[in-house]
Amino acid sequence: MTMTRRKTLAVIGGGVVFAASASAGTFLATRTPQAAHAPWADAGGYDDDRLFALSYALLAPNPHNRQPWLVELSGKDSFRLHRDQTRDLPHTDPHHRQIFVGLGCFLELLKVAATLRQKTTAINLFPEGFDGPIADVTITEGARPDTLAPFILDRRSCKEPFEDRPVPSENSEALSAYGAVITADAAVKRLRKLTLDAWLTEMHTHRALKESVDLMRFGKSEINANPDGIDLGGPFLETLMLAGVLTRDSQLDPESTGFQEGVKIYREMLSATPAYIALTTNGNSRHDQVAAGRRWLRLNLETTRLGLALHPVSQALQEYEEMAPHYAEAHRILAKPGETVQMLGRLGFGPHPSRTPRWPLETRIMNG
Repeated sequence: MTMTRRKTLAVIGGGVVFAASASAGTFLATRTPQAAHAPWADAGGYDDDRLFALSYALLAPNPHNRQPWLVELSGKDSFRLHRDQTRDLPHTDPHHRQIFVGLGCFLELLKVAATLRQKTTAINLFPEGFDGPIADVTITEGARPDTLAPFILDRRSCKEPFEDRPVPSENSEALSAYGAVITADAAVKRLRKLTLDAWLTEMHTHRALKESVDLMRFGKSEINANPDGIDLGGPFLETLMLAGVLTRDSQLDPESTGFQEGVKIYREMLSATPAYIALTTNGNSRHDQVAAGRRWLRLNLETTRLGLALHPVSQALQEYEEMAPHYAEAHRILAKPGETVQMLGRLGFGPHPSRTPRWPLETRIMNG
């Protein structure tokens, strides 16, 4: 994620000053990790219909940007989707629920993208059981372009404060097809507190925090070398890195200035949230999790179409011991008995963030 100048100055706190020299200007102007962003520009640039659709699918949202998909091509029009188990999140996602939600996002974006060539996508989930491949997929003729397909490349997860204006009622009504939209002041205030409390719990649970810090990519070189995980890039963040303000050690130390300023920034972001949306399923099977991911992807494209911003804030839905009170509270507030809350997101009007780094398609194909 890139950091705005406002946020950077908050972290610097006036303690770091950079000379306005030609060399500094050159440094600041060349911090975009172009190689890590290349898959966005490359999307759709393939003759093979499978590769065409897959080149869009790999842009799907997924937990911690782990990109847990591997593809095994077969025949002329089929492939098998596998889960890359090296990309699991054992501390924050011990039952792999979020990973399977992310795989659902991948499959739905694949299906939407295929329609750009009037192709239909047949998806056979778990052909060898839940411990085997995720899906067998065949792409054939016969689909009209999906109405959400034009918004694929504009889709983002917006981790910024939202504008101080409500989500219009007509937008809430349109989004209610995907989940429960919460706009009432008292309910929104309660969810702001819940999402902040859950985030703070994660930040003060060392093994959970370390899992995230270990996946942080500091600056252009690290992002280009490993275009997954949590990208910390852009000229202002790299300025902080050079000054020694932003380091892995500081991100792991709750007493550090950088950590404390991060808490202030996150608190400010959550306070600037006019609405939430929650996606639930009747159960919590692997099928339910994949289905929730497919629905979340369409929600993300729909919010893009409507000019709205969406940001997943699902820490309260994580299933480890320290998070249990928040998990119970989230389900008490958002779910009926027996239901599972699969995703929770902030809704509002926000800025358009930069693209998220991605591994090139060829690195995700096992037999390419």
